[in-house]
Amino acid sequence: MVKSMTGYGKSSGIFALKEYQVEIKSVNHRYSDISIKMPKVLSYLEEEVKREISSKIKRGKIDVFITFYNGDSENKEIKINTGIAKIYIDELKKLAEQEGILSNIEVTEISKFPDVLNIKNKEDDETIKLELLEVVNKAINNLLEMRKQEGNKIAEDLLKRINQIREKTEKISALSTGLIEEYVVKLEGRIKEILKNQEIDQARLAQEVVIYADKCSIEEEITRLKSHMAQFEKLLESEIEEEPIGKKLDFIIQEMNRETNTIGSKANSLEITNEVINIKTEIENIREQIQNIE
Repeated sequence: MVKSMTGYGKSSGIFALKEYQVEIKSVNHRYSDISIKMPKVLSYLEEEVKREISSKIKRGKIDVFITFYNGDSENKEIKINTGIAKIYIDELKKLAEQEGILSNIEVTEISKFPDVLNIKNKEDDETIKLELLEVVNKAINNLLEMRKQEGNKIAEDLLKRINQIREKTEKISALSTGLIEEYVVKLEGRIKEILKNQEIDQARLAQEVVIYADKCSIEEEITRLKSHMAQFEKLLESEIEEEPIGKKLDFIIQEMNRETNTIGSKANSLEITNEVINIKTEIENIREQIQNIE
């Protein structure tokens, strides 16, 4: 199944007096890169959230934003980190002595320094984990739905372009069948012009034709190009959701480009060269599109 790497998903959930909100944004990336911004009180769940996301999204630059509000004051407790507070006090006193200023240190001021006051939830951590992951999964599903819709549009465009390449390949195949016959006629004409009334060595002529046919034959390249196109279409039409296909499509399009280059270098025909240029243009358009496929 074709899934775009670009998408957005949002979800929220209210459980008693607790409210969670999750936003997930994703853009194309060569690998999986997950970045999470969440309140410190939930930071112990960061790896759980990452695991949940990576189990469903295999590629992309993914940014996650989580907000949390807990209005349940009964299940909160405030703890003072006495050790940290004393260090702040001692250092401030030293500074006051060195600078010759008053050291009127208020408790309320100390409480504002980082890590002095910690608010903890008395509530079971497992409950909060289940609640948060429920909201995260809703956001993931919304993101995946958007990525699928975008992926369907990309797939439609790619199939059209592959069909255009197939039509041009068939045209090249038809043009190539007449190249040998044209070469034989031209070669005989040149030889007759050179030899005048002398008899043409048919064995030598046949040998030259075989050598030319071997040099300019593009039958194998066309066969492989058609095979690559069939593989490409099969991947696009696959219904397996868990399988990322972006890298496979990228590899196939590289092989298609290689075969097309070979056809262009071997075919001694202006018409074929023009069709090769058209195919390479379509291949480049496809290459740009598949950079955004998971």
